Amino acid sequence: MVKRKKLRSLKAETIDSRAITPEFREIFTQIVGLTDEFCRKHLNEDYRRLCEQMAFVICRVELPFEGGRLASWASGIVHALGWVNCLQDPSLSPNMSVADIAKGFGVSVETMRAKSKIIRDELELIQLDPDWCLPALLKDNPLVWMVSVDGFIMDARSAPRQIQEEAYRLGLIPFIPADEQKPEPELPTEAKVIKFPSGQTKPAGSKSPQKQQDDGPKLFEGLEE
Repeated sequence: MVKRKKLRSLKAETIDSRAITPEFREIFTQIVGLTDEFCRKHLNEDYRRLCEQMAFVICRVELPFEGGRLASWASGIVHALGWVNCLQDPSLSPNMSVADIAKGFGVSVETMRAKSKIIRDELELIQLDPDWCLPALLKDNPLVWMVSVDGFIMDARSAPRQIQEEAYRLGLIPFIPADEQKPEPELPTEAKVIKFPSGQTKPAGSKSPQKQQDDGPKLFEGLEE
């Protein structure tokens, strides 16, 4: 838990290469150059930013980079974040296969997976990890909204606003869900009145239509008895 809190605080830091020790500063610059190019070509800006943040964190904790080209570590970052955010799910956009990620960095799938495993273990990542979740997935990610209130775990989205505000103040949730709820649109006055044909009131002075006289034979004439 202590380690995870430290990692969370590192992720919250503003990215500044000067915070990285000199021997890791060049590594950071090169890895980010690779992930930036890949994300701009194949993914999106949200992935690019998370890759940059992850590169910053693993350089801040000085993950050992011996053995392997930096392209393999860059691919490991993308794979790790893709694993967290279900990048292989075809129903999501963007989506990408493991083989295509490795191909994009010019490394083997096995090498990429090995580097991804090291990163995931070091940063204690889990799938749908709230700390590394894409902004587009935050709202529907249940792990983002689980908070402890008086020893009970509850979903902050259904909690009273004062609890949401406190959880947000403590940095437990990314935003206040109540602020995202849009009020129902106000209906025009005339749309609120439901009129039933049988209950309509005739306007004053209106006359009932006169029944037309029919001197011809009636269909049921003589059958009334």
